[in-house]
Amino acid sequence: MHKYLICLDLDGTLLTDEKKISPYTKKVLTHLKEIGHEIMISTGRPYRASEPYYRELEMTTPVVNFNGAFVHHPQDLYFKTVHEELDLEVAQEIVKRVPELNIQNIIAEVKDNVYIHYHDEVLFEAFSMGSPQVKIGNLVQNMESGPTSILIQAEEPEVPGIRKALDDLFAETIEHRRWGAPYPVIEIVKKGINKAVGVDYVRGYLGIEQEHTIAFGDEDNDTEMIKYVKHGVAMGNAIEEVKDAADHVTLSNETDGIGKFLNDYFKLNL
Repeated sequence: MHKYLICLDLDGTLLTDEKKISPYTKKVLTHLKEIGHEIMISTGRPYRASEPYYRELEMTTPVVNFNGAFVHHPQDLYFKTVHEELDLEVAQEIVKRVPELNIQNIIAEVKDNVYIHYHDEVLFEAFSMGSPQVKIGNLVQNMESGPTSILIQAEEPEVPGIRKALDDLFAETIEHRRWGAPYPVIEIVKKGINKAVGVDYVRGYLGIEQEHTIAFGDEDNDTEMIKYVKHGVAMGNAIEEVKDAADHVTLSNETDGIGKFLNDYFKLNL
């Protein structure tokens, strides 16, 4: 049996709309892990917001957080962590220039420290998962080091214009990706960073051939990962760009798309 690396996005992919792992998909993933395959999380979330699912599935693999900007191993102190920060001056310039566009808020994360530009109770609650240090106020003044990522919250119709402006102003220094749920967010990370870079690093660490890789995703920030692996699988609820990039399209996150695809692929009869 060839050992496979199975890479799982969280929101809109592994998780149902209620942010849970369905019993059937959990059963399939647990079985695959028990027979020797590797299951890993690859998400835009910070680790504190992905840890509950890592624990629930009893994973023993590294984790790709912040869309590849932070790759680490929760159980191996000798694993060489990758942490790619945005340059502080670039981050400050983004914070200065972006409010000229029609945005709602800006959030910066430095590992587990969260900086929120404008006071917002809903955002405060959303980013308080895992009890980080949260500071509200002018990011230019509050950020003391380069952030792992910057998130820009905006109304859906404003997102394309903001992304074009980011390309015009900062194309040589940043990458930006769109999140769909729970609200429209543009995530900004250092140039050259994406989930595929993180997955490739973990794959090498685990000693698994690229031809034995599978990844599931649904959003813009999954595209490079979907293209990188041998079997890129778009969820039924994925955006069209991800479906176009994928080798396969499965059912939605609400109908066990991951579990049913893997059951069929590995002929598990579960």
